[in-house]
Amino acid sequence: MGYLGTQTPETIRDLWQTPKEVYQFYNKRFGFNVDMASSEANRLCRFYVTAEMDALNYATMDLIFDQLATESQVEPVVWCNPPYSDCRKWVNAVIEYADIFKCPFVMLLPADTSVQWFRTAFENCTECHLITGRISFINADTGKPKGGNNKGSVVFVFDPRSPLKQQVTLIDRELMFKKEQAIG
Repeated sequence: MGYLGTQTPETIRDLWQTPKEVYQFYNKRFGFNVDMASSEANRLCRFYVTAEMDALNYATMDLIFDQLATESQVEPVVWCNPPYSDCRKWVNAVIEYADIFKCPFVMLLPADTSVQWFRTAFENCTECHLITGRISFINADTGKPKGGNNKGSVVFVFDPRSPLKQQVTLIDRELMFKKEQAIG
């Protein structure tokens, strides 16, 4: 569905990891404690949800958030770089979860304005960060960045506590890779 023209082997198509610099750029502002779409090997937070656990199932997220509250006494702040094979499902789930759980969700997605899920995400976000250039994601087989991404990237923030609505910001990709930089 989301892989027209890809050369990536099917076995790892949905297993790419966010580059640490991109994650840290946003983590400095938000302080994530849940990685909503990860594997044991590529998780970025102590609390995480794997494909087998199924983050698209409300009960799974409720359980993770209960564990977080019990163990850490903090509210969830969620990072989500979902599989790009069906972004629509993930966007819809995050919009619903942000409303139900009243906590921030930050999503890294392909910047493809030609698809309906992009419009849905934009219409429901508090912030939309368009990232210049293309991000080299981490290959699941090699653990190394792989160039050749065929689309740019966008970060949508869904924060029900924010006074913002659809605020658009252009983020310089090179700025993300400078360790001392952060937004907000």
